[in-house]
Amino acid sequence: MELLSPAGSAEGLEAALRFGADAVYLGGPFLQLRAASAGFDREELCAAVAYAHARGKKVYVTVNAFAGDEDILALGDYARFLADAGADAAIVSDLGALLAIKEAAPTLAVHISTQANCCNFRAARAYYDMGASRIVLARELSLEQIAALRGRTPPELELEAFVHGAMCMAYSGRCMISAYLNARSANAGACTQPCRWQYALVEAKRPGEYFPVDEDGGKMAILSSQDMNCIALLARLREAGVTSFKIEGRMKSPYYVATVTNAYRMAIAGSANVDDLLQELDCVSHRPYATGFYLGPMQHFDAANGAYHQSSVFVGKVLAAQPGRILVEQRNAFRLGETLEALSPGYTGRAFAIKSLQKETGEPLEAALLPQGRYWLDCPFQLEQGDILRRRASE
Repeated sequence: MELLSPAGSAEGLEAALRFGADAVYLGGPFLQLRAASAGFDREELCAAVAYAHARGKKVYVTVNAFAGDEDILALGDYARFLADAGADAAIVSDLGALLAIKEAAPTLAVHISTQANCCNFRAARAYYDMGASRIVLARELSLEQIAALRGRTPPELELEAFVHGAMCMAYSGRCMISAYLNARSANAGACTQPCRWQYALVEAKRPGEYFPVDEDGGKMAILSSQDMNCIALLARLREAGVTSFKIEGRMKSPYYVATVTNAYRMAIAGSANVDDLLQELDCVSHRPYATGFYLGPMQHFDAANGAYHQSSVFVGKVLAAQPGRILVEQRNAFRLGETLEALSPGYTGRAFAIKSLQKETGEPLEAALLPQGRYWLDCPFQLEQGDILRRRASE
């Protein structure tokens, strides 16, 4: 089974691969379906592919924004660049983009994006006949529907499915709300996420009278969805025919990517029980979790009402380790005497108390308050460069 993680930056790429991803997906400088801040230019993309391949991992490049004529005409050159860079696949949603890529770079594998809304075997077989090697399934399919599709498609056609992350209220992500309200299209990588705002109902003949659309104290965003969490369904997804488990989150932090990737890698390996891994997934910022449509229609919001939750706070990344102590680059404040948790590949959080805290130069401190400052602190177990430190949010 392949574990596929997001990489919105070089740091996110490193975190994904270090914590167990078999492959990453990222956006390049053309037709990627995320903001430019979560993309790689040509030089950075080449470096990312080289970094992943040196570790035996794969890189898939998103080319799945809605494409006009001018984009299709420019796509041949870009496809040849991706092939020359060593990209393992391009992810597309447009039929014209699929044909243009296969014509310009026949050896470059093409995966069909979830944006294409592929939810039946005839569509999957048509994409396969046109040269696609993988379908990223529509998010609205149930386990039974996936199994039925699998049984009617060539075994060489790979099936990929989302297992974790934000879910859009639109059909497989095809949403126009942001384009209408802000002239920034979600389908061109510029979503402002208006589905997560709060709304009120106004009757045409009663201007100025606002009726809140809420639930349990006004905390619910009526258009917003819950976040997906399918860590308990991996075996059933595999039985249904899914060959790649995909984590959403190219706009998320490296801390998020590391934590979620690590939990799913441990679930696949069977090295931790699901209850412990569910607690790990509570450590990152998320809305109430659900299993999407895999078990049938989406369940309604629970009493948490769509608010974001996070049981832990990212406080730093290990830059260097020596016997008994570590050099940490700070991301959020921590203090002498506090309890931190260390996140390492293959481990859930291991707790330890800060008994010694010093500047990088050796000067003793009571608190680490300088963003991205470097500090030495004692640690009772061996850590490595790239490990993550967090503290419980209640502390």
